[in-house]
Amino acid sequence: MNEDNQLRDVFGAIADPTRRQLIRLLAESVEKPLHELTSHFQMGRTAVSKHLTILKEAGLVTDRKVGRETRYRLNAAPLREIQDWVSFYSKFWSANMLRLQQLLEEEEE
Repeated sequence: MNEDNQLRDVFGAIADPTRRQLIRLLAESVEKPLHELTSHFQMGRTAVSKHLTILKEAGLVTDRKVGRETRYRLNAAPLREIQDWVSFYSKFWSANMLRLQQLLEEEEE
């Protein structure tokens, strides 16, 4: 996978804890300006902006200019891919745990 495709991958985008925190912050409001988002981190605006760019390339964030300010908004729709993936494995583990429980009960008998 080349670097551009990797940046657009939702799983890759949420792999970083800073980006997950940005998603959480954006989920708490309709939109937030860059300076408000930056205040939650011990890094500069440029670093936060780079994280937002990765989220934007993955389709998780949209932005708009209001005067000299850039405001960011969460687009949670791509997170459905994560939910579907987790759901599949949740069913997998539930089924395996049920089988394990049945085996253990059979051994006790």
